[in-house]
Amino acid sequence: MELPVLMSLVALAGLIVGVIAAKFLFRKNAKRHEEESKSKAELILSEAKSKAESLKKEKLLQAKEQFLKLKGEFDTEVNRKKNQLINNERKLKQREQNQSKIQEEIKRKEAELDSMKESLESQIASVGRKKQELDQKIAQQVSRLEKVANITADEARTQLIDTLKEEAQTEASSYIKDIMDEAKLSATKEAKKVVIETIQRTATEHAIENCVSVFNIESDDIKGKIIGREGRNIRTLESATGVEIIVDDTPEAIIISGFDPVRREVARLSLHRLVSDGRIHPARIEEVVSKTTKNIEEEIVELGERAVIDLGVHGLHPELIKLVGRMRFRSSYGQNLLHHSKEVARLAATMAAELGLNPKLAKRAGLLHDIGKVWHEEPELPHAILGMELAQKFKENPEVCNAIGAHHDEIEMNSMISPIVQTCDAISGSRPGARREIMESYLKRLKDLEGLALEFQGVNKCYAMQAGRELRVMVDAENVTDQQAGMLSYEISQKIEKDLQYPGQIKVTVIREMRAVNFAK
Repeated sequence: MELPVLMSLVALAGLIVGVIAAKFLFRKNAKRHEEESKSKAELILSEAKSKAESLKKEKLLQAKEQFLKLKGEFDTEVNRKKNQLINNERKLKQREQNQSKIQEEIKRKEAELDSMKESLESQIASVGRKKQELDQKIAQQVSRLEKVANITADEARTQLIDTLKEEAQTEASSYIKDIMDEAKLSATKEAKKVVIETIQRTATEHAIENCVSVFNIESDDIKGKIIGREGRNIRTLESATGVEIIVDDTPEAIIISGFDPVRREVARLSLHRLVSDGRIHPARIEEVVSKTTKNIEEEIVELGERAVIDLGVHGLHPELIKLVGRMRFRSSYGQNLLHHSKEVARLAATMAAELGLNPKLAKRAGLLHDIGKVWHEEPELPHAILGMELAQKFKENPEVCNAIGAHHDEIEMNSMISPIVQTCDAISGSRPGARREIMESYLKRLKDLEGLALEFQGVNKCYAMQAGRELRVMVDAENVTDQQAGMLSYEISQKIEKDLQYPGQIKVTVIREMRAVNFAK
């Protein structure tokens, strides 16, 4: 019994010793880990402090550099402002000195004028005294002469005048006879000189510009292609464009004649394309003319936009811009309508600015004042009233509308811009060489001639040719027979004789053409 108890006690003592040893070892390990953790924490903290210190130094250095940079810019700007102020002060001092010199000069001039004035007054007083003395002496001499001649001064003056009249009449009669003889000898020569100078200055240039265009070709061989077999190509071209193509002996040139500049331009561009392409036949001619007409319409819009941009007119309706472009192809009394309108716009803006009015509205009204002349429908209204209605239709300013309608006194003016536009229109049109009224009446006669033929039933197109001496009428072949075509020609000629006034005679040609077209598929 004692042995097991002893072993139990020994085991218990060993257990207690093991527990105590384990606890001691655990505490020792825990203390060691704690010391390691503290050392790591201190190491991390020291590293963080060093990084923070370096970052702080870096930021401080950047801030210092930025400060120095801003300070340098500030100093530069301050120096520039300082120099500017110094220059301004120098200029002000210079101006003050100049003003002082001018004031001194003015005072000196005033003193000189005062002295001159006093001198003149004394001279005038002296002259007055001398005049009185002279009048007295003359009166005494006249009294003595009256006593000696036994007649009064008025009677002597009357006798002298009568004598001088008789002598003057005799001499004048002699001079008149000599002048008449000389005028008879030189009248023909002077008249020819005046006519030649007038033609050189105006007539030739205006006639060429308004009626004829020249198409240059490389060789005369192309003329045959343009004419075509039995003249079918040139007839098709004239029928499609409404102009007259003159192919004569002029070397390397073809004349395009017509009163409408848009038609002439279409014909010229169409000829250029046809000659460049080399394919010239009726179907190709009609295709090219159609495309060229569309291109001309696009060019009209571009011209209108360019004119509006040049003048600085903004917010204009697209339809009005198109009408402005059409002005380029229209002349008024031999003066290009677009150039005239732009000139009126600039004059109106200048005049309105001088009078303290709105120059933009004046410029707008000046540009649009003649748009009624290029409206394609051309109703029976004066162009000023028609232009005013178009401007109202496209929501233009009421003052602009009134200026357009009143520039020929057809309505009452109700704004200050209206008389300005009217005045500038007269200035632009009345300057030397600007207009020729003969051309305007000529164009109106040709348009009336074409409009008269279009009133007849079955007429598709009509064109005035040969400066109005020939009227070519194209009719619908399906609705007009050959016999009716002859009768239509007679009826048109009779109506022309009845309704129009024209020089010489007008040839009426009715053209009826039947075409059969099919497609091979």
